[in-house]
Amino acid sequence: MAWLLVVVAGILETGFAVCLKLSHGFTRLWPTVAFCSFALGSFGLLTLSLKKLDVGPAYAVWTGIGAAGTAIYGMVFLGDLVSTLKLVSISLVIVGVIGLQLSGSAH
Repeated sequence: MAWLLVVVAGILETGFAVCLKLSHGFTRLWPTVAFCSFALGSFGLLTLSLKKLDVGPAYAVWTGIGAAGTAIYGMVFLGDLVSTLKLVSISLVIVGVIGLQLSGSAH
């Protein structure tokens, strides 16, 4: 259950990163509100998961999911540059996240 919280927190991290961009420096109300909601949810779930998980693997998985998710979202929906190197790098992050999740122990 703790790892599920980390995964959901990582997905919410993607949401807060995207909303941060869409807020244009906190000058747009609804993306700013969404940013705050996603950030609180993400940090809250990560905090709950750390009651059972080691901080290193949990934090790395959380940030990896957020980074990969944000990069993919940007390429698909925001017109970010797509390149072979970027796709390979995202794949390596995902492989690393899986490895860390498998190596992380619960208390």
